[in-house]
Amino acid sequence: MSDLQTTFAGLTLRSPIIVSSSSLTNSPEKNKRLSDAGAGAIVLKSLFEEQISLEAVHLSQPELSGEGTDYLKQYIREHSLNDYIKLIQESKAQCNIPIIASINCFSENEWVDFAQQIEKAGADALEINILALQSDCQYTYGSFEQRHITILSRIKKVVRIPIIMKLGSNLTNPVALINQLYANGAAAVVLFNRFYQPDINIETLEHSVGDIFTHPSDFANSLRWIGISSASVRQIDYAASGGVSSPENVVKAILAGASAVEVCSAIYKNTDFFIGESNRFLHNWMKKKGFEHLSAFKGKLNAQNIHGINTFERTQFLKYFSSKE
Repeated sequence: MSDLQTTFAGLTLRSPIIVSSSSLTNSPEKNKRLSDAGAGAIVLKSLFEEQISLEAVHLSQPELSGEGTDYLKQYIREHSLNDYIKLIQESKAQCNIPIIASINCFSENEWVDFAQQIEKAGADALEINILALQSDCQYTYGSFEQRHITILSRIKKVVRIPIIMKLGSNLTNPVALINQLYANGAAAVVLFNRFYQPDINIETLEHSVGDIFTHPSDFANSLRWIGISSASVRQIDYAASGGVSSPENVVKAILAGASAVEVCSAIYKNTDFFIGESNRFLHNWMKKKGFEHLSAFKGKLNAQNIHGINTFERTQFLKYFSSKE
């Protein structure tokens, strides 16, 4: 029988299907169902630094001094963290798979104490999200990438659990950053995080929210950069995220060099059934191809192992549209 077991960020997963951070993973009861459905690991719904700060501003009163506002922000932070610790502990008690905590941050100093308490609560790993657009006219090239390294380095000094960096797609050279993240102690990277999608309502002349779910076409970007990165920085683990909409995508991600995939939209659209369906498809595909273990075909089609032209680095269609005049 084909073995679906994989290693990601130093954790042993019974399946490469990881449920990514979302409202799907915000309660122990939901996480238990996902575990029972066959998930390999669960990333808990993120703690958002920005959300905590905005809530403090919203609740603050005009008569409060700067010290009072700081106290309110600290109270909200501690309340949010206490709720999160409870989510970790109860999810660990009900699930027999790795539970990965998640924090979404943009500053360099806020999260060291959070990381320590998350580790003490029993999280098996910690996923760091540093997702932000760089639109300042005075932006210093490379400072956004450096923020990733600085936050990682500070957290690594105080925790021993594996740190997973979930990157946004707005990077000039993901490979160079991944290499530096590995050098500074990251156990794995996830490619890619998804931006909030803005839209405009032309009838009401107001801003609105775009599609909240990923599109199957999003997967190509993750596939490209995992294929390139896993050939260049081989010592770190990779997970694909964004547009993983079919069981076939799971196989493709592993062939490109991923150890796992993070799935969210496909579960919202197809329920927990997607997890079992993907596991069954992967098992049957491996049996048909004669692979007993995932390691037998992981990275088989990454950039290093493609004969001839590296299709992952091709940016022009060339022959594909040459006849379409």
